[in-house]
Amino acid sequence: MKKLMLGNEAIARGAYEAGVRVVSAYPGTPSTEITEAVVKYDGVYAEWAPNEKVAFEVAIGASFAGARSMVCMKHVGVNVAADPMFTAAYTGVNGGLVIVAADDPGMHSSQNEQDTRFYARSAHIPMLEPSNSNEAKEYIKKAYKISEEYDTPVFIRTTTRLAHSQSFVTEEEREEVAIKPYQKDITKYTMMPASAIGRHKAVEAREIRLAKDIESSDINTVELNDKKLGIVCSGVVYQYVKEALPTASIFKLGMVYPLAIERLKKFANEVEEVIVIEELEPFFENQMKANGIKCRGKELFSKQGEISVSIIKEKILGISQNIEKKDLPVRPPVMCAGCPHRGVFYVLSKMKLTVSADIGCYTLGAQAPLSAVDTVVCMGASLGIAHGFEKALGKEGSKKVVAVIGDSTFVHSGMTGLVNAVYNKSNMKLLILDNSTTGMTGHQEHPATGITLSGETTKKLDLVELVKVLGADSVNVIDAYDISGLEKLLKSELEKDGVSVIIAKRPCALLNRNYPSAFSIHDCKKCGMCLKIGCPAIEKQKDGSAKINPSLCVGCGLCKDLCKFGAIEEGKK
Repeated sequence: MKKLMLGNEAIARGAYEAGVRVVSAYPGTPSTEITEAVVKYDGVYAEWAPNEKVAFEVAIGASFAGARSMVCMKHVGVNVAADPMFTAAYTGVNGGLVIVAADDPGMHSSQNEQDTRFYARSAHIPMLEPSNSNEAKEYIKKAYKISEEYDTPVFIRTTTRLAHSQSFVTEEEREEVAIKPYQKDITKYTMMPASAIGRHKAVEAREIRLAKDIESSDINTVELNDKKLGIVCSGVVYQYVKEALPTASIFKLGMVYPLAIERLKKFANEVEEVIVIEELEPFFENQMKANGIKCRGKELFSKQGEISVSIIKEKILGISQNIEKKDLPVRPPVMCAGCPHRGVFYVLSKMKLTVSADIGCYTLGAQAPLSAVDTVVCMGASLGIAHGFEKALGKEGSKKVVAVIGDSTFVHSGMTGLVNAVYNKSNMKLLILDNSTTGMTGHQEHPATGITLSGETTKKLDLVELVKVLGADSVNVIDAYDISGLEKLLKSELEKDGVSVIIAKRPCALLNRNYPSAFSIHDCKKCGMCLKIGCPAIEKQKDGSAKINPSLCVGCGLCKDLCKFGAIEEGKK
């Protein structure tokens, strides 16, 4: 039966059909829906792990035990998982192990555009890249066969456009794969130096064998058409090439590492010119040139952002789309109406504090009119950066520095930053914005919510007790909507010595939509105070007055607290 599926749904389907038993992941756009989809299949155990490193280790454990396993993450999550990943390349597998890494060209929801293909090359792990949803499903199944035949983890690389685009998928029956017996073997599974030296040799031998075998594999395909131009590409870019250059000859790489160099040389000899079209870095191009294949690529196409049909037509055919650009209003991402983070960042901005923020919805605190955030680097970095400020500026200089992190991100990688600050006698001040979910990736559960991926109730991590145990000198909990109370508490805590933690607690406004009556403004004095919080429900009129859109207002009352003239009331139109 054929069914329209997102690329992520197709990956989940492929894992199910391949007989996967254990899936672990940390949510991260554009990979999140894979795990949300696979948990719905019978016979598959799926979980949210606290971070990608733990998720990878769980998948390794299941593989060692003899089960087919999968770990899923976005590209920056691969950085977090790199420690076990590189060593897993040495140990190899027992049951098949597949790593799904979702890259984000164009940075639709990411802090960088790193190219995961380089991880595959550096770790000597084979990588496949599908071009549509049905291929995504089939490549997962191929990946498990490769994993078990060559005793290696296998990467599946996707990008945002594949992950979130739909195409038809042919559903097939699940293959019931028996768990392979585990046999103790310290030379294979225990990576101390004596064992690792031998396993490194095995990795090199495996890669040579795989590179030879890939030359005759059907996962790479050649379409010989007009021989004046030959295109080398992979993934979703193949779809763009087919539309933009329908008469060109194409070498479509299904396995993007290792490359089928001899076959690429043969293709290059059959066409007059070779152009490599790939998003981000010249990964294929550089390897091809290093092996004596004459080609062009990045002299035509940028290393930044996505490639499209129109870009290909412009760069190769010289055809400009001549799209008329109009001066349209800018629509930057904003916090939702009623977001509990909004009041917190209003206070931080008002107090003119230096704010080291983190990855999540609260990153939007950097946007005007709040403009409260100074730094954002990676998951969990806010604590280390604030601690670094304190050590550089001293006690007095650090009284204007605050770290901000979310509940899910704190569990992901913030705890060690707090331990470091306590251990090294910091005067760091930390705000944990606890909105009871992993918000920006679509409201996933985490250890501090007390609910598993499958919806089961479990032990709930108590953040208050946790930060106390980790050694915080002062711990306070406050309602995130209490802006006057928060300002007073912050002023007090900034004057104290030691590590201070304030947990601003209020569930995400999208978790419970049983909102109170909307607020309204009457006899507006045009002071603009309510506009300073940047709520999308409050609209500035041509005459300078403010109006609340009742269809957007969730009744949080933050604007009412700011209005000095009592012009905002609940339930009035």
